[in-house]
Amino acid sequence: MSTNTALNDLSLLRVMQLASPTLPVGAYAQSQGLEWAVEAGWVNSEAALEDWLIMQLRDSLALLDLPVLARLHAAALTLDDAQLQCWSRYLLASRETRELVADDCERGKSLARLLSDLGVAAATPWVQRADTPFAALSAIAAVDWQIPAPAAASAYAWGWLENQVLAGVKLIPLGQLAGQRLLLKLSPEIPPACAQALLLSDDDIGGSLPILALASSLHETQYTRLFRS
Repeated sequence: MSTNTALNDLSLLRVMQLASPTLPVGAYAQSQGLEWAVEAGWVNSEAALEDWLIMQLRDSLALLDLPVLARLHAAALTLDDAQLQCWSRYLLASRETRELVADDCERGKSLARLLSDLGVAAATPWVQRADTPFAALSAIAAVDWQIPAPAAASAYAWGWLENQVLAGVKLIPLGQLAGQRLLLKLSPEIPPACAQALLLSDDDIGGSLPILALASSLHETQYTRLFRS
């Protein structure tokens, strides 16, 4: 893993590109269980959405996605394909529903195709692979674009947060002002989550949220829905 955490001007722009909601990977179509949580009345206000997202950021992203992303980044940096595949499979095996696995792989596959088309050679083999979590391709992009692991983790967390807030704004529904207020409230949670993630040992990686698993599994058979997951 690179110890250089400084961003030059171009790397900063690449971080913004990687975290942008305009990245064509289909994240806008995924609610990750939030749609069922709204349907069930578990998340029915701005405050409830704030609690729902803080819970996931602290107990899922910080303990699973982000530390695995750091290891994927280190593997991509050293061209260690075996470790890239190992940690990718670990991450997917930690997903608790078929829907969450499909969401992750669909976004990862889309990013693999995009990066390959943009000339990122390391992404090309992943277009044909079955296990393609979004974090793996984010790590490959970050290394190719000279984005250090801490900044890649922040971009990953911000992209997740922004998409979840946008989903909540549509589903509850909330106004655009509430969405921006939530981003302002929740963004201070990202730096400590990333810092914690980068310090975890391999044995400490892992997070489980039964309520998220339940929401996702029930969403798979929800009668009417706006989101694919």
